[in-house]
Amino acid sequence: MNSSKRKRWFGLVLVILICMIGFSTPFQHLASIPNELRLFTGQSKRLQYGVPVHAQVTVDPRMLQVNGSSTQSLSVNLNEPLSLHSQQSGETRMKVKLFGKIPFKTVKVNVVPDLKVIPGGQTIGVKVKSAGILVVGHHQVTSQNGSKQSPGELAGLRLGDLIVKINGQQVTEVRKVAELVDQAGINRKALDIVYKRSGHLGKTVLNPSYDAEDRTWRLGLYIRDSAAGVGTLTFYAPDQGVYGALGHVITDMDTQTAIEVGDGQILQSSVTSINKSQNGEPGEKRAHFVKESKVLGNVERNTPFGIFGKMNENPTHSYNSSAMPVAFAEEVAEGSAQIYTVVNGQKVEKFDIEIAHVMKQNSPATKGMVIKITDKRLLDKTGGIVQGMSGSPIIQNGKLVGAVTHVFVNDPTSGYGCFIEWMLQDAGVLLKSTLQQSSQTAA
Repeated sequence: MNSSKRKRWFGLVLVILICMIGFSTPFQHLASIPNELRLFTGQSKRLQYGVPVHAQVTVDPRMLQVNGSSTQSLSVNLNEPLSLHSQQSGETRMKVKLFGKIPFKTVKVNVVPDLKVIPGGQTIGVKVKSAGILVVGHHQVTSQNGSKQSPGELAGLRLGDLIVKINGQQVTEVRKVAELVDQAGINRKALDIVYKRSGHLGKTVLNPSYDAEDRTWRLGLYIRDSAAGVGTLTFYAPDQGVYGALGHVITDMDTQTAIEVGDGQILQSSVTSINKSQNGEPGEKRAHFVKESKVLGNVERNTPFGIFGKMNENPTHSYNSSAMPVAFAEEVAEGSAQIYTVVNGQKVEKFDIEIAHVMKQNSPATKGMVIKITDKRLLDKTGGIVQGMSGSPIIQNGKLVGAVTHVFVNDPTSGYGCFIEWMLQDAGVLLKSTLQQSSQTAA
């Protein structure tokens, strides 16, 4: 065999060996060592790699202890569980050298202050006022000569636009708009409109039309300034005095536009009956507000992960009024879990579910996990997930890990949940994760 053929055969064998090593279980376990770890202060974490390799681990023992050692560098057997315990908040790096000499990986460890919140599950009433006047439709105005037109449509206003100013005045109530339209019509003057569309401000001029049938001046628009409904409280953070609820954004029922909140309240609510879910037809909780004069909290933000605001105290009707630790997104695992929710009156109950699938997320996204109701009591009562159950807290291994967000229309026993981490960020309780920051920087 000549030299050229020997080199080709040698190269082929080398490629096969590299592929075999790369696909081998021990190598894949080594490769699974993360680039970053996050822990709460005082939290312990066990890492299991199952690789018959000794390594030298170097870390700042003031922030993180490895296998209970307070030394800066120690030898570990990666075939045995690696125990980590966080000491104080801050950021450090854990350096891993295979066989004590070969640099293999540097893991960034971010330790954040300990955080515990009270899980919810209570059904709450929600009232929100938008930060302007929402356009939800066009109305044809009949003039004295019988012609029909919509002044608002002619002015370029679209469904979902938020009117924020008329003639320089902030407007948040339909009643105030009606007064301004009457004045402009009587004085034969146009209205200067400032509106918001997709987060951007725009201006237009609108000439009201006199409706010959109703004998009044009209914009030619269907408008709305508020919304109300029921949902579920997810958590209350007593140290910060804030809450999170719903697990999804509140949208206008006609335009499906996210409501920009100007003001709002959450109130006690009691479930009166359940319309069971069926395949192709999600059910709903029927509830009424209790003691509307007693406001539980305000509504300051409406985000893709729910509503958030200030709340002075946790509602008395709780399943678990003790503060509970929360889990980062990467801690959530497939397997058994529970939800807290109300199916009758104001009684919060615990029901078994299965976390069927967990999505890997380095930045906020609403569909973090697929859940399945397994509790026969809940299935008999509701048929699965129903409207009004959104926001029900998901508990796994004694930690609050997420919230119910959506139901699968064709299989109401299953639905989506979001990670609690993203809700805590929108509530201002938890700072944006370093994982998210690094992914945004890389983009």
